[in-house]
Amino acid sequence: MSGSSRCIALLPMKANSQRVKGKNFRPLHGKPLFRWILDTLLSVEEIDEVVINTDARHILAENGLVETDRVRIRDRKPELCGDTVSMNLILADDIAACPAETYLMTHTTNPLLKADTIRAALDSYQNGVAKGTADSLFTVNKIQTRFYRADASPVNHDPDNLIQTQDLEPWYEENSNLFVFSAPSFAQTNARIGKKPLLHEMNKMEASDIDTPEDWDLAEALAGMRMTKEAAAQ
Repeated sequence: MSGSSRCIALLPMKANSQRVKGKNFRPLHGKPLFRWILDTLLSVEEIDEVVINTDARHILAENGLVETDRVRIRDRKPELCGDTVSMNLILADDIAACPAETYLMTHTTNPLLKADTIRAALDSYQNGVAKGTADSLFTVNKIQTRFYRADASPVNHDPDNLIQTQDLEPWYEENSNLFVFSAPSFAQTNARIGKKPLLHEMNKMEASDIDTPEDWDLAEALAGMRMTKEAAAQ
């Protein structure tokens, strides 16, 4: 497939992490964390190639991952290494080196993201682009609850008129699971989210994102539950 019609998944991955040491390669129910999302991406036939921008090629090799016809490992440039480097700079480097019509970006820290969700997001994005109503997409969690400021003043509700939370205006939290965009939309904002983004709502359990040790424990429990359900369904 030519660059003009390709769909590439961008999966940045670094050796070190600040709050959960070595989490990208830490075992989660029998396999390294990165393999969960990588295996899911490779199961989506709409994705032509997965590009891993990393400073940890040697660790990937130790975990049995080498380049294939659908996996490209790019060594991260020295100036793009470090905890304070903007992810947008890393994505810009990948986009310049790997031409495609559609880019999908996710993280190793989203182990429970499902192939069906990825397919549905790609379909929504492509329909939006075709209609001219969207140039990008990102996944969100729908939240309907009462928010307060630090001084206990209400943000999105009236304490004197207490309505059911399900009747409150919904708010949408970016959950960092999935972004879909094109090179032109990225160029407009220098970011994954373009000028006309679509919000793609996800199941909160599937949207589990690992940033802290507590997040790891939760993801481990949820992954165990999923494995048990899948085994029972066989």
